[in-house]
Amino acid sequence: MSNIRAAFQKGKAFIPFITCGDPDLETTGKIVRAAAENGADLIELGIPFSDPTAEGPVIQGANLRALAGGVTTDQIFDFVRELRQDVKIPLVFMTYANVVFSYGAEKFISTCAEVGIDGIILPDLPFEEKGEFQPICTQYDVALISLIAPTSHQRIAMIAKEAEGFLYVVSSLGVTGTRSRITTDLAAIVEAIRENTEIPCAIGFGISTPEQAGKMASISDGAIVGSAIIKLIEKYGREAAEPVGAYVREMKSAAAGKGSAALSAN
Repeated sequence: MSNIRAAFQKGKAFIPFITCGDPDLETTGKIVRAAAENGADLIELGIPFSDPTAEGPVIQGANLRALAGGVTTDQIFDFVRELRQDVKIPLVFMTYANVVFSYGAEKFISTCAEVGIDGIILPDLPFEEKGEFQPICTQYDVALISLIAPTSHQRIAMIAKEAEGFLYVVSSLGVTGTRSRITTDLAAIVEAIRENTEIPCAIGFGISTPEQAGKMASISDGAIVGSAIIKLIEKYGREAAEPVGAYVREMKSAAAGKGSAALSAN
């Protein structure tokens, strides 16, 4: 069983997103460990990019802060290598195709395998163009994780049949960011996925409250949260590990269907 698949074997998964190097890599390490200790089943690590087209202003800000601090892809690889001494849950990179191209695709993906990265998510890579990276990912056993958006329609079956690791279901049109309401018919999308693959799927974009996490996890196999966590990191800076850990614990409980007290408080 792949390390990613194992993350979904203990019930509904909670997946936090954390931008590497915001505010610095030492703090990122503390935040990752706090998330893992408080129930995160898999963690998405963002490699900063100067033009993150899928991101709203919150995560854009985290990218810019990390880049202003001088963080590099090589430093992030070294950081993950050190993290893997004690963090055993699955880790995937979320970044942009240009980051991989500029580093060198084979060098990037082989280094992912070497340091213990289980998969990569490239939100600007169209499914039809994944052939540029897929053979290298297969060679080094790094899952190339696909996204399914509300506009995917008849492409859902095609994407699902070739999915690896898990499927990232985008809850809403537009960029990342917290939303007060998610109105997409996600149940229909997940049903179409289930008809074409046994690969787990998790819903992201716009989730910030325990109520939303519980609802999204009840439809799918898990919930992904980014902007709400980045807001905590922006607020608390180098002291963010403890509040992020507490937030992850609450959201994991809600995703697992144990968050009734938290739900009523919202």
